Amino acid sequence: MGEIINIFLDTLKDLWFQSGLYALGIKDILMILLSFLFMYLAIAKQFEPLLLLPIAFGMLLTNLPFAEMYHPELFSGLNEAGDYVGIDYGAVLHDGGLLDILYLGVKLQIYPPLIFLGIGTMTDFSALIANPKSFLLGAAAQAGIFFTFVGAAILGFNAAEAGSIAIIGGADGPTSIYVSSKLLAGGVSKDIDTGTIALAAYTYMALVPIIQPPIMKVLTTKKERSVKMAQLRTVSKTEKLIFPIAVTIIIALLVPSAAPLVGMLMLGNLLKESGVCSRLVDTAQNALMNIITIFLGVSVGATTKADKILNVSFAKVIALGVVAFGIGTACGVLFGKIMYKVTKGKVNPLIGSAGVSAVPMAARVSQKVGAETDPTNFLLMHAMGPNVAGVIGSAVAAGVLLSVI
Repeated sequence: MGEIINIFLDTLKDLWFQSGLYALGIKDILMILLSFLFMYLAIAKQFEPLLLLPIAFGMLLTNLPFAEMYHPELFSGLNEAGDYVGIDYGAVLHDGGLLDILYLGVKLQIYPPLIFLGIGTMTDFSALIANPKSFLLGAAAQAGIFFTFVGAAILGFNAAEAGSIAIIGGADGPTSIYVSSKLLAGGVSKDIDTGTIALAAYTYMALVPIIQPPIMKVLTTKKERSVKMAQLRTVSKTEKLIFPIAVTIIIALLVPSAAPLVGMLMLGNLLKESGVCSRLVDTAQNALMNIITIFLGVSVGATTKADKILNVSFAKVIALGVVAFGIGTACGVLFGKIMYKVTKGKVNPLIGSAGVSAVPMAARVSQKVGAETDPTNFLLMHAMGPNVAGVIGSAVAAGVLLSVI
């Protein structure tokens, strides 16, 4: 009888030592609580729920001890001597868990371009085609990226880290993931990774309605905010068909590194505007977009281990992210003020804030702030021009960073 009891106790002991409860540390608990916070923001506050909720759940899964779903060491590319030899994708496929396999779509830069394909099928570039000057506002709003790059370098981040942080200023989650997954490959950073950048990027995208209005109001006068812009001209189908082809050729020739993102964005738009690919458009807009969004969110969330989040470097990333986003918004508004002066009051500077790539949220914020000054003022369609230009602009800025770094 005593032997049976001892065997039973040994079995219980083995089960305890193999359980996650035994290995659960204070950092794991903090990360799990942080994942609960992001779940709350996604569900209760609806902060970018389509991506923030999968990211938060991926964060939960990866910080549960012994779950063995994600193994960061498989992606370090370092050998036993600490030298970079490249990622052994065979080992990932053989030894990796579920989230390791899904994360390959991030490391191989597959998910972000496919997201852009879906975005292209849902984007109407008519406002940009009707008012090409909007390109300038979209370009001006990317200034936050390059100012922040310098600031990050001053704070001690290396070029790859600075570029990954700076791209947050474009307010474009897929672009941030695409750039950081390329720049941070090869073990160039011990403190930040793609998950860190993605978490900061989507946090600030969700906070667009909170961050932008104070900046817009400080930089503009009531007279400027009250400007009513002339109705946009009607854009022909021929123009809509030529636009994605022309943009792809021009940008791919000038900034080849931006071709994967811009090319897929414009392919999606061409499918939409052609009017003959309704099945493909429906798939890209719905099934494909939803599947990739789930895979991207969960796998990116899986990279948010405690050692990457609970440190000073992540605090710097968060701080620099809001600086990048704030400067981008300010530069867009300030360039809008220049256009207001040049056109003798025909351009409302508020639409410059929509030059960041948060579509269509940033355009709605421009409309909201304008309507607060004059309820009869409708800026939404005018703001969509710089807004979609910002999508292209952020992809181009990403290409520039990748080319330079």
